[in-house]
Amino acid sequence: MTGRPVRIAPSLLSADFGRLAEAVASCETAGADAIHFDVMDGRFVPNLTVGPIVLSALRGATALPFDVHLMIEEPLRTFEQYLDAGASRLAVHVEAEPHLHRFAQIVRGRGASPGVAINPGTSLLALDEAVRFVDFVLVMTVNPGWGGQSFLPGSVARVRELSELIRSRGASCEIAVDGGVGPGNAGDLAAAGAAHLVAGSAVFGRGDVAAAVATLRGAASGLRT
Repeated sequence: MTGRPVRIAPSLLSADFGRLAEAVASCETAGADAIHFDVMDGRFVPNLTVGPIVLSALRGATALPFDVHLMIEEPLRTFEQYLDAGASRLAVHVEAEPHLHRFAQIVRGRGASPGVAINPGTSLLALDEAVRFVDFVLVMTVNPGWGGQSFLPGSVARVRELSELIRSRGASCEIAVDGGVGPGNAGDLAAAGAAHLVAGSAVFGRGDVAAAVATLRGAASGLRT
């Protein structure tokens, strides 16, 4: 873990979809660092969620960056729509996109940060080259497709292994983590090298978004609140 504070990005997947603008505003008031969108197409994962029209509708509701995770097949066909809709950070899956370098070039050329996501069952060696040219790696610590899942055992060690891989390649990309993140593991993830934590149920499932964000931030900093 570096001296830089770990960023907290609440995932709207766990919010009330009938009140998304209110959820976004509550995250900004709570001091969150970004808003996380889980985009699912019913093909790469079985579930369906939101598209660029939802990002566009919410863009005026907050000044927070939009952190977008594309769990979709053939992302090069549609990913620029999410940049048009206001995405600041955009990740595609290493399992779904063979042209990661092209993706990263386009995203960076649009003034946004390119990232690559990886599923729990995929070897970190699949990222051997990508860590040199993306801005971040999004480590899935649940099997993607649904919110509210339990954090997979061994995930902290996986983050630590990725951190070592990044260093060994002389790369500077950061590590983000998504899936089952909460106060009980935020500190361990930060210590293992995570710089950006995505949390859904841990933020929206506790009734008080501000208190939940503060608790996560304290846990990631090694504090007890």
